[in-house]
Amino acid sequence: MNWHPSASLDVIRQRARIYGQIRAFFNTRGCLEVDTPVMMPTTGTEVNIASLEVPYNEHRLYLQTSPEYAMKRMLAAGSGSIFQICHAFRHGEAGRLHNPEFSLLEWYRVGYDYRRLMDEIELLITTLSLSHCEFNRVSYRELFRQSLQLDIDGLAIEALRDQCERLIPGTDSRELDIDQCLDLLLAMAIAPTLRGYLFVYDYPISQAALARPSAEDASVAERFELFYDGVELANGFSELTDASQQRARFEQDTRLRKARGLPEVEIDQRLLAALESGIEDCAGVALGLDRLLMVLLDLDYIEEVLTFRD
Repeated sequence: MNWHPSASLDVIRQRARIYGQIRAFFNTRGCLEVDTPVMMPTTGTEVNIASLEVPYNEHRLYLQTSPEYAMKRMLAAGSGSIFQICHAFRHGEAGRLHNPEFSLLEWYRVGYDYRRLMDEIELLITTLSLSHCEFNRVSYRELFRQSLQLDIDGLAIEALRDQCERLIPGTDSRELDIDQCLDLLLAMAIAPTLRGYLFVYDYPISQAALARPSAEDASVAERFELFYDGVELANGFSELTDASQQRARFEQDTRLRKARGLPEVEIDQRLLAALESGIEDCAGVALGLDRLLMVLLDLDYIEEVLTFRD
């Protein structure tokens, strides 16, 4: 029986060093380190993320897919800018780049928008890399134009389904909706062609359940994702602080979950109450630390950075 750690001792030491650098980075920039529970009675409603359930007496608890809801409640309580290094959990995710339990760096900056937050991410990664890093940015719409010669504005669902089947052999797209088609094209046809650090920003509003609508174009949200060589590293946005809009989006998620036959998830009323009490304008991001370590240490498999992967 192999009882040894999955990662080498050198990588384990490198992780400790990088965590120390992360804490120093945020401590010098006025961010408070916080610690929130990983097991709570509610979870996210997003249709594309599955939570792990934990039975507890007659109740149902969830291992958190992100500390986002709890951290926003702290923001509403007046915490100011905060960050957290934590473990998160997602059901059914395993492979070269996925593990059901993984490490996240999540932070929220009061007074920032998503563009200023992208600037800070660039500074953080450059600091951790100990060398100069090149970053590029492209809007979601422009990425589809450049990569697939597709203008996604007003594109009919039938045309999108045809593109999925043409570009991704073996795909049966008959039951896919618009966002599922776009997600599939981005993941399977576009991402493998991307190189270096690339921010993709201004996602369709339908793909940004917790992001603020753009003041310039209500059809998109102030959301971004950071990729490295086509691998997603981070997901962030200018935070939606309007409780009524947030409730409407949660209710839309609930309808989508029902339509797709997914498990029912109770809406987090405490988060909505926190938003109703008032929260300052801010931006937040979740950065996958295991994947970032793979990039910084030039490793190919997630088990090479995990202490144990049994």
